[in-house]
Amino acid sequence: MSRLNYHHLHCFWAVAKEGHLTRAAERLHVSPSALSTQIRQLEEALGQRLFERRARTLKLTEAGRVALGYAESIFASGTELMSVLRGGQRAQRQVLRIGAVATLSRNFQESFLAPMLGRDDVELVLQSGGLADLLTRLRVHTLDLVLSNKRVHGSADEPWRCRRIAHQPVSLVGRPSKRRRAFRFPEDLAALPLLLPGRDSEIRAGFDLLCEQLGVRYTLKAEVDDMALLRLLARDAGAIALVPSVVVRDELKNGLLVEHAVVPDLVENFYAISVPRHFAPPLLRELLARPESAVLGAG
Repeated sequence: MSRLNYHHLHCFWAVAKEGHLTRAAERLHVSPSALSTQIRQLEEALGQRLFERRARTLKLTEAGRVALGYAESIFASGTELMSVLRGGQRAQRQVLRIGAVATLSRNFQESFLAPMLGRDDVELVLQSGGLADLLTRLRVHTLDLVLSNKRVHGSADEPWRCRRIAHQPVSLVGRPSKRRRAFRFPEDLAALPLLLPGRDSEIRAGFDLLCEQLGVRYTLKAEVDDMALLRLLARDAGAIALVPSVVVRDELKNGLLVEHAVVPDLVENFYAISVPRHFAPPLLRELLARPESAVLGAG
């Protein structure tokens, strides 16, 4: 049995990622005909067609999707090997690469990373994006950890390790009011404009379900996916915002905002997502070993 040609496998991987032979050839600095030949040789060695042509693009066959999964794992292991050995050569400075979903509280992210921010021997690479894109980077080890407010479930094909590292009640907050009567929940909801997270948010789904159960109809002023923007609108738009208190921690502390009510049975969960690795960065163990109060910046 012939041995796998890893150069041919890398050519296949490049074409699979680009979805186009010419663009992949330009990226690899080879001619399209040479690249096509190398992929054909890989197909002959494997005894399977890896691509089918549709219009001007190449689509993976079922065998191609299987091969891509193995290629991702092989090249991710190579990236990890380089990272580990190069890191050992300059152990005086460690690199930690953290991704966070774009809707996650900036205050929470800062609190989570706080132990690393003052260290001269640590270099942080922080990336923001959609959960699916971040998980793709995590899988090929260009990220060490992903922070999310949504749980993901691992499987044989998707080896996610997802653990809850903190949770916090969700509150209704707004600017201080001059009226003497205290806010009543849920009676006062219908009379006030609300700022709510977007409909994809687990907080929003839980809040809408609670309002349905209580028979409450509210007035929506705005729905906002970005917690940083929701924080600004809570401060400046004169409406009541539904947020975890960590999002507006500073505003509550200095009196710009007040907590009108804690919404019963509604919490936001914060998750740390990783993948199995032969050499997990020691810095991760240090961050993940902290108590929940420290992760939330409350202690």
